[in-house]
This record gives sequence, structure tokens and C-alpha cells, in this order.
Amino acid sequence: MQHYLDFEKELAILDGRVNELRSVNSSLNEGKFDNKEIEEIQKKSKLLLKKIYSDLTPWHKCLIARHPERPHSSKYIEKLMTEFVPLAGDKKFAEDKSIVGGLARLNDTPIVIIGHEKGDDTKSRIQHNFGMARPEGYRKAVRLMDLADRFNLPVITFIDTPGAYPGKGAEERGQAEAIASSIAKCLQIKVPLISVIIGEGGSGGAVALASSNKIIMLEHSIYSVISPEGCASILWKNSDKMKEAAEALRLTALDLSKLRVVDEIISEPIGGAHRNVSETITRVGKALEKSLKKFDKFSPDQILNDRRNKFLDIGKLKL
Repeated sequence: MQHYLDFEKELAILDGRVNELRSVNSSLNEGKFDNKEIEEIQKKSKLLLKKIYSDLTPWHKCLIARHPERPHSSKYIEKLMTEFVPLAGDKKFAEDKSIVGGLARLNDTPIVIIGHEKGDDTKSRIQHNFGMARPEGYRKAVRLMDLADRFNLPVITFIDTPGAYPGKGAEERGQAEAIASSIAKCLQIKVPLISVIIGEGGSGGAVALASSNKIIMLEHSIYSVISPEGCASILWKNSDKMKEAAEALRLTALDLSKLRVVDEIISEPIGGAHRNVSETITRVGKALEKSLKKFDKFSPDQILNDRRNKFLDIGKLKL
């Protein structure tokens, strides 16, 4: 059963009516049922869907980015990568399943893949801690980036997290240091590093894997230093102001592209990535292939300088 967002209520009513009519149709003999009503409702539904998604607010984009049916890192790895060999643990404390990673091939190109994983149902979401990594998750990412640098393998990261896990144990084990070390490692390796924000890009938990040569962002994903709810709680002392906070944070792909934080936007099928998962993944795959080709003739030092200059240029004033 499809999950509809708050601003899609009218759409849910139309689609519900179609399902009712189909149920009636299946109980009648074939050929005796008039499908014209279904076709008319479906036409209205498509037009309404297009209208809704042509005028989305930043808060609407937040809801879409968090949609439970939106494809997560494991789905991209499954559909885009071959010969995936998962690697676990940080060799210091434990395995953190909120970050998945390992060796793989993207169209016969050997790579290292790292991504936040939220899970698809209650059991897997708990197992993956809803995509909120602990220190050992970021230390695992550092380990994988070291491996990639040693064997001259490009790194691809998928970003989809509300933020790093804020629990007591995580703080005791050095959450801030682990995030800082991951960011530093991103800026030190001499192999191409491409990041794709596929859902939520929340706080330092996202930046830890997204300090890359190229940041690609799905059209309805978000990327921000803090969640709208957290921002509202701090600025207005009222989390109900999240819509105003979402507007102020400039967290949409279009806003971040204008600010030169994001390098490329991948358009999503009408209705969001969750309505056509296979098409979305295909588009991401093509963007990744194109991005990696750019660095084919770059030397290790050129790759490193390209990444560093990208972030230094963001803060420059153009007089």
C-alpha cells in the first residue's frame, strides 16, 4: 500500500477511488465493465500529481526526502553495482550497520562504495539505527577510504541520514572526533570522491561523507547543517515553526546549487523517487559514470587539488 504525504491527500482520494473501481471490475465478468471512469480518474490523478510537484515548498521537499519508500543506499548498490563485497567493522570497537560499504564495480570500474542505510521496515530500521551513525561507523568509512587510496580506487558515497547518532555512548566514544576525522580523510585521499545526496543530508553526519570532488543531489533531497525541527527549537523555541525554518535554511537542491555547495542536480520522476525507483536509480548511475570519467586523466595531486579548491572557492567573494 502506497504511503501518501500530508500534502497529497487529494491524490490519495483519487487513487483510492481507482482501486475501488478495479476491485469491482475484478468481481465482474471481463468485458461487461466500463473502464472509462477509471481512465478519467487516472487522468485527473496524473494532472494533479504534476501540479502538486510543480509547486513544492522547502518543507514539502523535507517530507519527500524522508519518505519511507524512497530508495536507500542498499537499493542503489543492489541495482548499480556488481561484485559487491561488504566490509564490516572499524577494527577498534564494533560494526555499525547504519553505514554500509565495501568493494564493488560500477560498469566494470572497480570502486569503493560507502553509504548511509536507513532500512526499509521496522526491523531493518532498528538494525541500521535509522541511518544515524555512531563513531565506529565513521571510523569504518575512514578505513574504507584509506583502502581506496592505497589501491587507487575511486570512492562513491551515498548520503541519507538525519544526522549522526547523539546518544551518550556515541559521545563517550568520540563522536565529534570521528566525524572530524572522516571529513579530514575525505580531503586527504588522492582518488576521485563522488557523493550523491539521495535523501536527507543532515548535519555533520552527512558532511563526514560528502566532502568530495563532486556533490550530486537528487531533486527532492535536502542538505542542511541542522534539521528544520532542530533549527526551529533553537531560534523560535518552538519546533512547530519547522516550515519557516525549512524556508530559511536554504536546504533544497536548487538553493544549494545557487550557493555552489552542490555541483549537479538529478531530476526525479514526477511524484518523487519513490514513485519510480528504477528510473531514479538509472539516472543516478548515468550521473556517476559521467562524473568518474572526468577524472580519468587527472593525476593524484590534481584530484586532491580539485577537491580542496572546490571548497576554498565556495567562500570566495566575487568582486
